[in-house]
Order: sequence, then structure tokens, then C-alpha cells
Amino acid sequence: MDADDSNFTSSASSHLANGDITKTPRETKFRKERQRLYDSISASTNPPVYLDGLNHSTDPDSAQALVGSNEVNHEPQHEGDRADLRQHLPTPDPLVPAKRPASPITQNPTIDFDGLSWPSLGTRSRLEATSEDTKARQEKLTGAIRTVLECIGEDPNREGLHLTPKRYAESMMFFTKGYEENLRDIVNGAIFHEDHDEMVVVKDIEVFSLCEHHLVPFMGKMHIGYIPNRRVLGLSKIARIAEMFSRRLQVQERLTKQVALALAEVLKPQGVAVVMESSHLCMVMRGVEKTSSQTITSCMLGCMRARDKTRAEFMSLINRR
Repeated sequence: MDADDSNFTSSASSHLANGDITKTPRETKFRKERQRLYDSISASTNPPVYLDGLNHSTDPDSAQALVGSNEVNHEPQHEGDRADLRQHLPTPDPLVPAKRPASPITQNPTIDFDGLSWPSLGTRSRLEATSEDTKARQEKLTGAIRTVLECIGEDPNREGLHLTPKRYAESMMFFTKGYEENLRDIVNGAIFHEDHDEMVVVKDIEVFSLCEHHLVPFMGKMHIGYIPNRRVLGLSKIARIAEMFSRRLQVQERLTKQVALALAEVLKPQGVAVVMESSHLCMVMRGVEKTSSQTITSCMLGCMRARDKTRAEFMSLINRR
């Protein structure tokens, strides 16, 4: 090995390269808040807890798990019984403390770099599927869409709809291709040492996703900024990270957090800020039918969260037209 090779230091985070990179006090100071933020994302995939005392599940085991006791009656007949049932439910832990910490950083990686980056049940089998499995999945989805067309009163065999189930199945697999993508592959080693400690902002990233509550689109723009800590990320990778998480069934709040946490885990920067503004067709085409409404969410980490002036600088940059 050459002498120069022995002094080589990788630009990648310790989770993206062999060996380890010594953690600074900045990276370990606020791990509790970081864990809470990660837990809030994980909680969105857990089964719902109902407070009416009724059994909403067809699985007796899962229904028992809602209260954690086999001796609790899941079908109370009186209000007093419901009050007793509530006592068995866990007391929720507030996700955000009264005082906002400076940076949610944890020693443990919240991103599964070798896996699917917050995978859902079944996504592993989709990623590792053979060509035969993929074909079978496509045919199953196509059959389901034919059933949908029949249920709404259409004829799936008429000329205009004959190939619609197949087209929709192919489209749905594309809309959700983020389940098959991996943060390690997205970054692809594009992390570089640079002596730059000023804000880096990529704004107006077009984002398209599907609302997991109604399976209808929401779309808009995402603005991502960070202050480097001796490492920068290739600019296209920032947009690709947003694309990976948006091509899943999502809610906007979780999508915003996931992008911010992923960037923080990859770069260990001084601060990260993500703001997303979008229009939800579940509010436009149905429900309240408010065609001009916009939903804005944000996630601030590190110095972006702790310093008012830094946060204001980011907001002024993304609002400049």
C-alpha cells in the first residue's frame, strides 16, 4: 500500500463506508430528540388504538393486543366499562418536548442503509422478487383493478377499458417504486470533503406522491437546505432522496421528516431544513373540495432548529422569486 493510501480518509459517513468516523459532541448531544422524531415516523405504521372500547379487528389476538390484557372485555355494554378499558391503554408519550432541542441526533442510525430505508411490511419481498414473482404480482393487481371497474358499474371488457387494468397496475408499480429503492444506492458514494460551512439550498424540487388514506395524488414542491460539516452531497442526490421517499404511500408530515432525517444521517451536517408545500387531491376532488388550498410542512434539525437567524435565512432564500 502506498503512503498516500494509508492517509486517505473517506468522505462518506461511517454508515456508508468501511471503518468508523469519530463522532463529535455535536453528533451525540441530542440523540433523545432524534429518537423521538424517528419514533413518530415509526408510530405512523403501527395499528391504530381505538378509545371506544369496541373490537375493530377480526383477529382476536390483535384485538387483545390493543389493551394488553386478556381479562379485559372488548365489547363493553356500558360507559363505565369503557372508562375501565381506557385505564388499560398506554399513556401516550409527547413526541415534542416543551423546549425545542438544537438537533435531533442519535448514535444509532435511523436509516437502514442495507435495506429499504423505513420499509413497510411486504416491501422486502417486492425488492427480492424474481421475474416470475413480479409477473404474478402484476397479474394479481390487474385482476384487482378489473374488480374495481366492475364494482363501480363499468364494463372492463369494453374497448376503452380493455387494457386499463394492466395499464393501471404498471402505473401503480411506478408510483410506488420508492419501496424498492435504497438510500445507499441513491447516494452512491457522492459525498465529498469540502471546506464550506455556508448554507446549501436546493429549492423547488417537484414532488409527486400518493395519499395513503385515499390513494389519490398530492403534489407540490420541496425545498431542502443544510449547512455542511466538512462534507457535502452531490446536488442531484438531494432531489433523488426526495424522490425515493415520495414514491411511496405517504402523508406529507412523514415525508418531510423522512427526507430531513435521511440527509442528516448521511452527512452529519450542522443543520438540515426541509419545507414542503403541496396540494392534496383528497381535499380538492372530494371531501371539502377546496381547490386553492395548500399544505405546508417543515422539519428543522440542528442549527436550523436552534438559531432563529439561520432559520430565517433559509426561509428568505426559498421564498425569493
